[in-house]
Amino acid sequence: MYKLNNILVINCGSSSLKYQLIHLSTKAMFPQVLSKGLVERIGIDGSQLNFFQNEMTRVVKQDIVNHQDAIELVFDNLVNREFGVIKDLSKIYSIGHRVVHGGEYFQDSVVINDDVKGRIRQCFDLAPLHNPPNLIGIEACEKVIKKIPQVAVFDTAFHQTISPELFMYPLPYEYYDKYKIRKYGFHGTSHKYVANRAAEFLGKSIEKLKIITCHLGNGSSITAINGGKSVDTSMGFTPLAGLPMGTRCGDIDPAIVTFLIEKEKLNVDEINSIMNKKSGVLGISGVSSDFRDINNAINSGNNQAKLAIDIFVKSIKKYIGSYIAILGGLDILVFTGGIGENDSYVRMECVNGLKLFGISIDEQINKTKSKEERNISTENAQISTLVIPTNEELMIAQEAFRICNCEDDKKSLKI
Repeated sequence: MYKLNNILVINCGSSSLKYQLIHLSTKAMFPQVLSKGLVERIGIDGSQLNFFQNEMTRVVKQDIVNHQDAIELVFDNLVNREFGVIKDLSKIYSIGHRVVHGGEYFQDSVVINDDVKGRIRQCFDLAPLHNPPNLIGIEACEKVIKKIPQVAVFDTAFHQTISPELFMYPLPYEYYDKYKIRKYGFHGTSHKYVANRAAEFLGKSIEKLKIITCHLGNGSSITAINGGKSVDTSMGFTPLAGLPMGTRCGDIDPAIVTFLIEKEKLNVDEINSIMNKKSGVLGISGVSSDFRDINNAINSGNNQAKLAIDIFVKSIKKYIGSYIAILGGLDILVFTGGIGENDSYVRMECVNGLKLFGISIDEQINKTKSKEERNISTENAQISTLVIPTNEELMIAQEAFRICNCEDDKKSLKI
C-alpha cells in the first residue's frame, strides 16, 4: 500500500538551524522538497526564519531564544492551516540529523538513543564547533516531538572504511590509545552521495568502480573510493588538513606552527585562528575567501590572487595523482561543491596535464553553465570526468529512510 515517507532533515549550527522536509515516495521517480528554510540568529537580536514552501518564500521575524524555540517555529510552519505542507506532525516519518563527528564509534547512520547521544557528546573535543549544536538540535526535537524516530547521519562514518596504514599518524602510538588521534575525514555525506550518483549516471555498478570525488568549496576535500567504500581522504584529524581552502591552510609543515608561536608570540587560540580563518586563498591572495572575488582580482592583474588559485589547483592535482596510485587505477573523476560545480576554470586547470592517466575534458562542454549532472569528458577519454551537484540533505533523508524502514521499502525506493 502506498504511504507517505516525509523525512525532515535538520542541520544545527551554534546560532542557526537549516532544514528540509523531503518526500520520498515508492511511486514517484524523484524526491520532492516540500519545504526548506533557515532559522538565523538563534539567541541573538534580529532572529528570523526564512523558508520556502508551497511555491512561496516567507520570512517570520520574532524572538527565537534557543534551538527548541527554532524547532517549534519550524514545526508550526510545516503544519500551518493557511500555507502548511502537512496536516500534522504524524505525517513526518523520521528526522535525519547531520552530525559532524562520530569518532570511531559509528561506521553507519544510526537511530538515536541515549547511548548514541552519549557518544556524540564524547566527540565534543574532536568537533567543538559542530557536535554541541548538532546534539542541541537532536534534544530540541525530542522535547517537541517524542514518537518520531530520529537518525544521526555522521560526516565521518563514510570514512571509517579507511585502513590503519592510511588513517594512522606517525606519532607515538600512545596518543592514539589515549586521545584517538588519527585521520577521520569529513564531507563523507557529500562524497558518498556524488559517488553513488556518478555510478547511476553512467549506468554502472558502484561495486566495480574506482572513483575520486573532489568536493571543492570554501571547505574542500578529496576522497578515493573503491567499490563504494572510502579508501583515503584529504581531511584528517580535523577539517583543517588537506587542500588549501577558503580560509584554512590545509597541509603545512607542522614545525611552522611552533616557529610562528615563538616568532609572533602567539597563544594557542591565535595560531588556530590564523590557520583556520586567515589562511588558504584568503591568506595568499589578500583579497577574499570567495573564489568569485579571486577570479575578478585575477582579471584585474592581481598576481597574488593568481598565485592563490595556482596553489589550490596544484594541490588538487597532487591528490588526484596520489589517489590514482592508491586505487591502482581510476574509472571516474567527480567534481562537486560550490567551486567544483560552477568554476570551469578550476576544473580545467585541475585536469590540465593529466592526459597520461586518461583524463581529459571537453573545453566547450566544461564551460557550459548548467545545474545538471553532466559528463564533461572528451570522446576519447579513458576516464569519465563528471560534474555532479551534491545534495547532502537528500543523502541524509535517504539514510534516515534506509535506517528506519523495512527491507522491502528499501528495495522499492527510487532516488
